[in-house]
Amino acid sequence: MGTICAYPKFTQVPFKEENLWNSYAEETTAPYGLAKKMMLVQSQAYRQQYGFNSIFLLPVNLCVSRDNFDPFCPHVIPALIKKCCDAISEGENKIRVRGTGKATRKFIYVEDAAEGIVLATEEYNKGEPVNIGSGFEISIKDLVPIIIKLTGYKGAVIRDKSKPDGQPRRCLNTSNSEKEFWFKAVHDFEDGLRKTIKWFAKEGSKLSV
Repeated sequence: MGTICAYPKFTQVPFKEENLWNSYAEETTAPYGLAKKMMLVQSQAYRQQYGFNSIFLLPVNLCVSRDNFDPFCPHVIPALIKKCCDAISEGENKIRVRGTGKATRKFIYVEDAAEGIVLATEEYNKGEPVNIGSGFEISIKDLVPIIIKLTGYKGAVIRDKSKPDGQPRRCLNTSNSEKEFWFKAVHDFEDGLRKTIKWFAKEGSKLSV
C-alpha cells in the first residue's frame, strides 16, 4: 500500500500514475511519501528478479473509524470531528482549524478502500502502480461546515493561517482501477462521515491521543 502523499507537490490534476516520479513530494509529508515510493521500487525489483506477484496501490485519504483523532495531527477528518465533539461536551463556543482552508482533498470511505484492495489482489498482476479513490474532491474550507453540521457543533471557527495547508490539491485519476479490476467507490461521502462520527461518539472517550 502506497499513499497519495507520494505524488509531487505540484502534480497535474487529476494525478495520474505516470506522473508519480516527476518531481519532489510536498515538504510536510515528503519523508512518509518517499518511504512509500521505495516500497514501489522494491515491489518492481522483486517482480523483475524473482517473478514475484507484488502490486502497489495508491489510495486517497481515508474516512475511517479508529483513525488518529489527535486534533493536532494532519489527519483532517478525525481531527475536525474530535474538535467539534470536544467543544460540544466541554461547552466551548469556538474551535481552531489549521490553515487557510483552500487546499483540496479526495476521501474514500474505508469499506470502499477495502473492496478496492481485495479486488486488486484477486484480479491485478502488473508492476505499475494504481490509484484507489472516489470521484469526490472537496476543499478543507467546504469540509469544515459539513462536519460541523453532522456533529451538531454550534460555535465559531477560527482559522490558524500560521499552520501550513499542505499539498494544494490532492485529486487522483482512478480510471486505471476501474479498467484493470473494475473498482468504483460506491459509498456517499456524508454517509461515511456519519458512520465515523457515530463511532467516535460511542468510542472516543476510550481513546488515548
